[in-house]
Amino acid sequence: MKKLFLSWIVVTLILLPSQVGLAAGEKDDADDYLVKFNGPAQKGLVQAFGVDDEDIIHEYENLPVMHLHLTVNQVNALERHPQIETVEENGEVEALGQEVPWGIPHVQGTAAQDQGFTGENVKVAILDTGVDNTHEDLAANVKGGHSVFDDADNSDPYFDANGHGTHVAGTVGAVDNDLGVIGVAHEADLYAVKVLNNDGSGTLAGIAEGIEWSINNDMDIINMSLGGSQGSTILEDFSDLAYDEGVLVVAAAGNSGNRGGNNDTVGYPANYDSVIAVAAVDENNNRATFSSTGPAVELSAPGVDTLSTTPGDNYASFNGTSMASPHVAGVAAQILQAKPDLSNVELRALLQETAQELGSSHQYGHGLVQSLDAIEN
Repeated sequence: MKKLFLSWIVVTLILLPSQVGLAAGEKDDADDYLVKFNGPAQKGLVQAFGVDDEDIIHEYENLPVMHLHLTVNQVNALERHPQIETVEENGEVEALGQEVPWGIPHVQGTAAQDQGFTGENVKVAILDTGVDNTHEDLAANVKGGHSVFDDADNSDPYFDANGHGTHVAGTVGAVDNDLGVIGVAHEADLYAVKVLNNDGSGTLAGIAEGIEWSINNDMDIINMSLGGSQGSTILEDFSDLAYDEGVLVVAAAGNSGNRGGNNDTVGYPANYDSVIAVAAVDENNNRATFSSTGPAVELSAPGVDTLSTTPGDNYASFNGTSMASPHVAGVAAQILQAKPDLSNVELRALLQETAQELGSSHQYGHGLVQSLDAIEN
């Protein structure tokens, strides 16, 4: 038995130097690797393969892992060793950072941003389900708000259990902060005007109150990503009043369209003359089949697979003319920063004149809203 044991020792000692010779290789072909051991990490083991102290970059405490500088031969030898579980190249990673949703450059939002037009000091009221003012991508831009509700669940304009309003707000003005997404007008002042409850429902009276609050608080732009199939004389009066007071009023055309796109299905308040009705298109500038159509359609904007903010520092992609409308509101904020002397009537005409024609006005209105073209016009 003793002879057998001694023979095993001799064989081990004879083989080991040849392994070391193979492992050493040329330092010029060395790279960084993470090596995980089957048991406790063993400095002596890797040194036996020609790994010098200077090549042991780090030994981890909580797992039997070492960060090593290894040659190709050393890697091959360690991979075959029974006490080594894994040898992995130390690959590079990068911060995911901020994503630019496809719709922002599609309306020339990023091109306008590159010229310094970010909607700074322009006030945009988001009439919706509220806006999460603690969201990492919105907190810096949400400057105020109001709720038309007095019950405990809905009285806070910054509590958005539905998520719709927070999503809309992000498209208008998510902050440029290396997080999440960026909005069209990422320095606009956003105001959370909660006219829809946490279930996404509201009343004509509530929308009218939200418009009135916007007028009284000197909003420059109102975005209403909401609507119904029936109008109201009083709601129309409030929409007209806002427009008469110099506010640009933007609203979703509605999601009652069909594949043919020949019906008149634009909802209210978008259907009023004082309101810009916005239809939805996809990345190829095709009208979304759900997008309402009719003579009231004025502009088109991205509304398919639109990525934006949702409550709780989250993000999601939604579809709808609700997503198209805030693209127009954001573009309007950029233009208003660039041309602060424009009246809302002049701003509206400029949006129409510089839109990219897409097809039938019944479906697309004047076409795809374009920010930089309007600014440079």
